Amino acid sequence: MASDAAPIGRALISVSDKTGLIELGRSLAARGIEIVSTGGTSAALAKAGVKALDVADLTGFPEMMDGRLKTLHPRVHGGLLAIRAEPAHQAAMFANDIRPIDLLVVNLYPFEATLARGADFEDMIENIDIGGPAMIRAAAKNHHDVAVIVDVADYEALAQEMAAHGGGTSLKFRRALAQKAYARTAAYDAAISNWFAREISVTQPVWRAFGGRLAHPLRYGENPHQNAAFYLTPEARPGVASARQAQGKELSYNNINDTDAAYECVAEFAEAAVVIVKHANPCGVATAATPLEAYEKAFRCDPVSAFGGVVALNRRLDAAAARKIVEIFTEVIIAPDADADAIEIVAGKKNLRLLLAGALPDRQAPGLTVRSVAGGLLVQDRDNGALDEGMLKVVTARAPTETEMRDLQFAWVVCKHVKSNAIVYVKDGATVGVGAGQMSRVDSSRVAVRKADDAAPGATKGSVVASDAFFPFADGLMAAIEAGATAVIQPGGASRDAEVIAAADAADVAMVFTGMRHFRH
Repeated sequence: MASDAAPIGRALISVSDKTGLIELGRSLAARGIEIVSTGGTSAALAKAGVKALDVADLTGFPEMMDGRLKTLHPRVHGGLLAIRAEPAHQAAMFANDIRPIDLLVVNLYPFEATLARGADFEDMIENIDIGGPAMIRAAAKNHHDVAVIVDVADYEALAQEMAAHGGGTSLKFRRALAQKAYARTAAYDAAISNWFAREISVTQPVWRAFGGRLAHPLRYGENPHQNAAFYLTPEARPGVASARQAQGKELSYNNINDTDAAYECVAEFAEAAVVIVKHANPCGVATAATPLEAYEKAFRCDPVSAFGGVVALNRRLDAAAARKIVEIFTEVIIAPDADADAIEIVAGKKNLRLLLAGALPDRQAPGLTVRSVAGGLLVQDRDNGALDEGMLKVVTARAPTETEMRDLQFAWVVCKHVKSNAIVYVKDGATVGVGAGQMSRVDSSRVAVRKADDAAPGATKGSVVASDAFFPFADGLMAAIEAGATAVIQPGGASRDAEVIAAADAADVAMVFTGMRHFRH
């Protein structure tokens, strides 16, 4: 045994997830390790013929208060916290009949899973683990002497470690386990605190924590020199995080970011819709009677940018749409589901990722977005703002026609998902020009027109246009009018609104104010 290896004479096992429990118990028993366990864990081990001392027999107190109180006892925590080489600790253990616990195996009450299934308040409270986190933190603090396992995925690593160290564990291994243990309790407490804040409508808690579980490491981040990984949060929201990857190579950091942007956008539409995203911006969006028609309309907006893009559908991927999509290089397709023949068609492109999310995200559901800045976090509500007819205010002499109004509302939804400054031209339920991320609104308008003309000269003639924020001057509006737009939707609220409205009236262009802004930086 290595000089820093700690032997294991006694293990305490208390797990909600019984995966691998029996194999673990048998392997420990085979090494002559005494096992202490609790409630359901003890019963499961006994049923499998694995001898275990019930924690009530260790402490001299029965489990009580519906299991709320069972491990919070000096004979448990003293056994975990005692420094083996400290004479005073040894004397205290001897005086109080406390024996050391060298291995702790705990996985916590399934709070996150309970949250995901939408349990009621009382059920959520009962799934908050108390004794488990207390033991985990104690064992992790005393990692010089104690190994702590919080993840069933580490059972095999424990077995290999013990085999390599004569039944003990190395300090390096115990330190790695301690780090993981503290991360687990931090993520667990973050899930609880954020749920509690939502339940009692605390929108800006004094302390805010976020946590997630590693889904998988990524080859790199936005660029090859950046380390990256993908983590899953407790939020039950269908999308790239929950999707089954039916085929294709590993998703990259940028793939995940772009796919999320595409799927969130396509979920906005009740009709069959397709969104094509490149570098987190929609470069083509359309609705139609079928996914194939929607894809063809979306593709026409910007065929150049669509190359190497992400395609999102809000309907089941069928063979006709799949056959058309794979005609050009596409990075990712995401849809709620796919027909067997569509999957077979996509399989012909072995690197093309096909993600099946099972459902669409609820665009009205509350949620948070988080962005890091130097020394802090910016936290805000997800932009789930949506229009209703009562919010729209016609401010020009001419009101939009029924067709214009339908396209204006479509354009407004797309604009919400385009990086600011955002200008979106729409005709017949499809984008014909998208201007994104420019420093001035007039530049975004001109970029959108240039890209539209590149794809189909004159495409913006007879279109409508949406702006994610108000026009501060009439120049942005004039650029849209010169491009052939006949109606405009924008938030309004600028000091020069009267000047902008007058310019629209002079060109017989209809204008609608929403009173709502959609910046997306």
